[in-house]
Amino acid sequence: MRALEVAPPWGLDAVVVVERPDPAPGPGEVLVRMKAVSLNYRDFLMVHGMYGRGSATDTITPFSDGCGVVEGIGEGVTRVAVGDRVATMFFQGWISGPPTLEKLVTALGHPIPGAGRELAVFSQEGVSKVPDFLTDEQVSTLPCAGLTAWRALFEDASLQPGDTVVLQGTGGVSIFGLQFAHAAGFQTVITSSSDEKLARAAGMGATQGVNYKVQPEWSKAVRATTGGRGADFIMEVGGGGTIEQSLQAVKIGGHIAIIGVVAGMGSGMNPAALIGNSAKLQGLSVGSRDMFEAMCRAIDLHQIKPVVDKVYPWTEARAAFAAMQGGEHFGKIVLTF
Repeated sequence: MRALEVAPPWGLDAVVVVERPDPAPGPGEVLVRMKAVSLNYRDFLMVHGMYGRGSATDTITPFSDGCGVVEGIGEGVTRVAVGDRVATMFFQGWISGPPTLEKLVTALGHPIPGAGRELAVFSQEGVSKVPDFLTDEQVSTLPCAGLTAWRALFEDASLQPGDTVVLQGTGGVSIFGLQFAHAAGFQTVITSSSDEKLARAAGMGATQGVNYKVQPEWSKAVRATTGGRGADFIMEVGGGGTIEQSLQAVKIGGHIAIIGVVAGMGSGMNPAALIGNSAKLQGLSVGSRDMFEAMCRAIDLHQIKPVVDKVYPWTEARAAFAAMQGGEHFGKIVLTF
């Protein structure tokens, strides 16, 4: 079988296709023929040597998020059967309950070899069956981006229909957030540097769009929309480049979910602002298998279709990463096998 691998020196040119022996499942394991994987910003950081991997000489097989079909099972497997279509869990060992160090060190891509290969063996605990109405490409977007948005909105925050949710940008997590928030009856404000992307978001139910290039202090638009009260919830994906505006936009006692650093890693945070509005900042990294399966039930009920914007053959991973770097996408970028 063939697989994608990345090793020093890091960068797009380091992403190569290699031949490896076909794997076989052991007790409690499943053999999955991969059909699609989706890109996350974490993968981009890994490929460029900007994500912790332990040894600086490590070779990695990237991608945590995949969809495939079970082709073989080992002794004792009961969760799935041959022929089942499954998604890979981002954290192979986080089944339920709160996060712990032991659970969080079981992430695909690093330290566990990822889903970027034609055939892969996973623990039966690290895969889950998925809604039948979704395509392979759509399923591949769920394990990280989908679940991150789900956990932020419904596991960590306490929101009610009619509350105002701010979504930063039009990448994978934010677009999932828009879809989930719309289905739940929330008011949604989405930011982007592109009027075209804001128009697409409006077509998906966004209540208001704000072009942050035109209006860098986008918190003022959020305040105006909410009658000066501020947003109940903010999906903070920018990091150091946007956190100050989030603190100015959130209501007293509101919730800011810290999930990304795409706008930079500097702090930019005024502690006095946090104290003054009694807001809650919570960092989060994806979620458990129980959360994933709850999300899939909601997706099935509401027939929510993930937004797949660009699709490449898996052997053209370099081009897909270049598209991510250029910020060309609305929603998710996917590779197919």
